[in-house]
Amino acid sequence: MTEIKLAQFSGKDLKRRCITELPVGHLDLCCSVSGHTVRGTVNVTLLQHPHSSSCRSLRGSSPVIMLTVFVVVVALVSQTAARYTPDWTSLDARPLPSWYDEAKLGIFIHWGVFSVPGFGSEWFWWHWQGQQPPDQKYVNYMSQNYPPGFTYPEFARQFHAQFFNPDDWADIFKASGAKYVVLTAKHHEGFTNWESPNSWNWNSVDTGPHRDLVGDLAEAVRNRSLHYGLYNSLYEWFHPLYLIDKKNGFKTQEFVLQKLLPELYNMVVRYRPEVIWSDGDWEAPDTYWNSTEFLAWLYNDSPVKDTVVTNDRWGAGCACKHGGYYNCEDKYTPGQLPTHKWEKCTSVDTLSWGYRRNMKMNELLPLAVIIEDLVRTVAFGGNYLLNVGPTPDGMIPPLFEERLRGVGDWLEVNGQAIYSSKPWRVQSENTTVPVWYTSKGLTVYAILTAKPPMSTVKLLAPKTSSITQVFLVGNPTPLSWAPVNPGGGLVVLLPELPYTPAQAWTLGLDLVQ
Repeated sequence: MTEIKLAQFSGKDLKRRCITELPVGHLDLCCSVSGHTVRGTVNVTLLQHPHSSSCRSLRGSSPVIMLTVFVVVVALVSQTAARYTPDWTSLDARPLPSWYDEAKLGIFIHWGVFSVPGFGSEWFWWHWQGQQPPDQKYVNYMSQNYPPGFTYPEFARQFHAQFFNPDDWADIFKASGAKYVVLTAKHHEGFTNWESPNSWNWNSVDTGPHRDLVGDLAEAVRNRSLHYGLYNSLYEWFHPLYLIDKKNGFKTQEFVLQKLLPELYNMVVRYRPEVIWSDGDWEAPDTYWNSTEFLAWLYNDSPVKDTVVTNDRWGAGCACKHGGYYNCEDKYTPGQLPTHKWEKCTSVDTLSWGYRRNMKMNELLPLAVIIEDLVRTVAFGGNYLLNVGPTPDGMIPPLFEERLRGVGDWLEVNGQAIYSSKPWRVQSENTTVPVWYTSKGLTVYAILTAKPPMSTVKLLAPKTSSITQVFLVGNPTPLSWAPVNPGGGLVVLLPELPYTPAQAWTLGLDLVQ
């Protein structure tokens, strides 16, 4: 393969270049155009240029040739070198990298200075000193447990993360069956879990843990072949520049130009996240945040341009409308099959995304509820991002770990119905017990999220034929079944269903419609 750098490229006009010492005939061409590598086959024509010194052979007597690039290669270059423009019409047309839809399950991690008070939620600072009037619950908590004059930034010095072992975390995430991990790089409090040069003395290297938490976890997660993403809040509650812009009705962009965008570019180049989970956008339009300019760079020129996925939180009014995949809102649960790829983010702790010191067992999602939620989400074509909140000393609470490992145990048996699956023509039915459908290739999966009261289960949606086969996932023995009526449906004779704390079992149906 010969590499040729084309110095000029404009639209579909590839100017012919004088190249020396190339064979006549067909040639495999590797072009570097606008930073993109383009490969194709071209025809080489031998032409003599005795009067052109610039086209003389490097070996004196060797012939000089010109490359004529045919239309097929021009089309290839044009397609490969296509660039996204900073507008939603162009950006929204970008295909979502396939790994994301195939992954289905991710782990969300809310960790920061807010983990230190560990009270209420990760919005602690806002409820205590931001909203007006302040939430009395938070005011009382501070007055009863901390000295007068104690400030929120002082919590950072108590954010030690002394037990944080990224390999332990990554092992838990791997065992959960998740395929990607998203860590808070910066929440609304503005504290960065990495050494941001735009957040001096308000980051995890300058104070608190004195560690690059983002980088340490990135290495451990990637060593286990998991995709790594970062959550980043666009706004910061109390940043002086943001408050100035807000006071000016967002007609100025001092915060965006001096803080937000330099930090975002730095974060992407330094850590190469494959997910950018944006948040904190709702107070200002996307034009204030310069969202489309950033995304155009991300998709065109960033080191993750081919693999990165983004969500839809890029400015007021963008949710469920613009971006890569849609979050729409926290814990979004559609009632029917959406037409756009989406993700449900939810938390094991039903009352908070961050760690709470006073959380109770009955405030956590039971494993069976998590599995049913996961199955419902995947049946409707979504991804499931399950959150845990680590402690300020760097531990994932044992109850959270137990939930994650329970999800992994269920997926170890039933994962074929989840990973890389597609929504079926029918998403659910409830004839005998709740049933959710997914599909992959020639197999339809019927996931039962409750144990049938009898040894049979009736499924009305599938249309069977004489060659239809049914099996219990995890058990290779074919199951007996009988048609319900000529138009479709079947009754399956079940074996003794194995015990699972997830309370969900999967039937595979081959060759049904």
